[in-house]
Amino acid sequence: MNYRVIKENDLFLLTDLAGDIVPPPEGEGEGQQAGYGLYRSDTRFLSRMELLVNGRKPIVLSSEADQNYVSETVLTNPHMEEDGRLILWRESVELRRARFIYGDVLYDKLTMTNFSPGPLAFDVTLRFEADFTDMFVVRGFMGGKLGSPERPQADAGELRFGYEGADGVRRALRIRWDDPDATAAEDGTIRLAVSLAPGASRTFELLLVPSIGGAEPGIAPRAEALAKLEADYADWVSGSASLKTDVPQLDALYARGLLDLRVLMNDEGLGRFPVAGLPWYAVLFGRDSLITALQMLPVRPEAALATLRMMARYQGQRDDAWRDEQPGKIMHELRRGELANTNQVPFTPYYGTVDATPLFLVLLAEYVKWTGDLAALRELMPNVEAALGWIDRNAERSGGFVTYHSESAKGIANQGWKDSADSVVHRDGEYARTPIALVEVQGYVYQAKRLLAEQLPRLPEEPGRDWPAYADRLAAEAEALRERFEAAFWMEDEGYYAIALDRDGRQVRSVTSNPGHALASGLFAPERAAAVAKRLTAPDLFGGYGIRTMAEGQTGYNPMSYHDGSVWPHDNSMCLMGLAAGGFSEQSGTVIEGLLAAAAHFENARLPELFCGYGRERGRPVRYPVACSPQAWAAGTPLVMLTAMLGLAIDGAAGTVRLAPALPPGMNRLAARRIRLGAGELDVDIERAGDGCRVEIVRNTSGFSVAFAARQTMAANA
Repeated sequence: MNYRVIKENDLFLLTDLAGDIVPPPEGEGEGQQAGYGLYRSDTRFLSRMELLVNGRKPIVLSSEADQNYVSETVLTNPHMEEDGRLILWRESVELRRARFIYGDVLYDKLTMTNFSPGPLAFDVTLRFEADFTDMFVVRGFMGGKLGSPERPQADAGELRFGYEGADGVRRALRIRWDDPDATAAEDGTIRLAVSLAPGASRTFELLLVPSIGGAEPGIAPRAEALAKLEADYADWVSGSASLKTDVPQLDALYARGLLDLRVLMNDEGLGRFPVAGLPWYAVLFGRDSLITALQMLPVRPEAALATLRMMARYQGQRDDAWRDEQPGKIMHELRRGELANTNQVPFTPYYGTVDATPLFLVLLAEYVKWTGDLAALRELMPNVEAALGWIDRNAERSGGFVTYHSESAKGIANQGWKDSADSVVHRDGEYARTPIALVEVQGYVYQAKRLLAEQLPRLPEEPGRDWPAYADRLAAEAEALRERFEAAFWMEDEGYYAIALDRDGRQVRSVTSNPGHALASGLFAPERAAAVAKRLTAPDLFGGYGIRTMAEGQTGYNPMSYHDGSVWPHDNSMCLMGLAAGGFSEQSGTVIEGLLAAAAHFENARLPELFCGYGRERGRPVRYPVACSPQAWAAGTPLVMLTAMLGLAIDGAAGTVRLAPALPPGMNRLAARRIRLGAGELDVDIERAGDGCRVEIVRNTSGFSVAFAARQTMAANA
């Protein structure tokens, strides 16, 4: 990665490898480079933060942000002469920048050490600019009516920047320090004259405090803030399900996923929920947040409940074409910047997503199945019924399938997870026209109704509610959908399902990964499910590092594209859920091995949002230039690997959990601890034994009984 990013709740810092925020030259820079800054609530508060030594940029020695909550950059000075006179010998001074965020405050510490044999004197300059630019403008999506920044103000120990937004909201940034030798000017610079004896060090600490509407966060002492942040991360890891295998690469990927999920958590009073990803999607995001919470169920089920409550808070209430909002619909994306607040973009929130509504129901039903939390089901039943109402009204208008069509002037044309303009393409190269019925969305609808039909009869009786009858109706609707679906989506000549039906009911016959998302739903006939599993790992769809979004050889295939041949880890994780649920252990192992091989080539053993879909025979995976990293549902992918390898299947109503473990090639041992289930936790050890596995239940406080697949051997003390 050519950037470093740290985040805590609603504040994140995006810098170059030197730790600087420096705008690229006009016409240069792309993606993250073009948007370095300190961000809060979709606003770039800080647009320049540059460190200079005697007016020169230092040299980067190392740059790390692998812990996510703290970044550390080590720099040194270049050689400096003036008119033949030595000013500073090269690599005489070490400059160490350490930063973290706590309580919506950025803590910044610069430590300068003299490693030369003699005394040194030099000047340090820090240059700051604050443009308070809306995220949509930063990313080049649009301009608009905007407010105006104020001139910086400088006082002893303080720089202040302000902005009066077109939305009537005042945004401000205060930069504070205690060093009396540092002076500030109203051009936004801080200057410090430094003298160091041999081996001596000096520190300079800053606090960067953004505020919105005059509400400035409280400031804890640096040591106290860092200790609390470190303790919170330690609690996150110790309170999450853990994984230990004889494949170090998988262990590292799993640990990285846990850390990345922690940094991507926000809390707005209903508990921690996952935002979509850094740097551009640190917001509540319908399908991304819901799918990530689904991935996290065995590890942190409380994230699912918080996500469900957040989605319920913003559930659609009225017909509003500008926001693609309809009653009962679950939101797509929530923004809080100046353009959103002034209604220049429809993201307050925007509802242009077809899959978030059934995914909301799937997540709730799965959460109840895993935890037994019937109180949450009853609490959210008004939202459930509103969501089901939206699904049924939509399908009734569209021949029995849930479809999408944007009515917003600034909406998203394609409203499935593959939301780029070219992602739904016929074999003749024509782009499908809306309304479009996506294959995976029908799977989500079927899965939602089937799972709710299982859970509703468990609710306590209450006057005026016949839960068993409600469940029977949902089950019958699911079965009717299955019959319609099989007739409409199956491509006999391909032995596979179409990605979609277009507005004329024609199959969009491109071979894609989308049917893999529906594999876990139970929608497919058994023999067709087996055909889908086989095709997902065939050479045209599986390139060696993962399942491609579109098969090689299709008209729209492009390995460099966003959605038409690239590899998305979360896409693979959704397929893994279905492969594991269907008992397709060989294909599941193939996908896991491919993703592990890919992760080994990315920084910090981290799976990015996506990478290019070139085959493994060409060498290492090819990065996608503007992929977000960390990305929530990519971070959740190794968590799905755990449940897939265990073959975990839950029957909440019966209070049983089934284990059908299948270890991927090259793995012989797996130890899982603190799997969250029912009222407690499950610890289990798996060891390869012949063509099956030996299973030992080390601890079970879940209240669930454990059953085993036929080929597994249960240890004597299980």
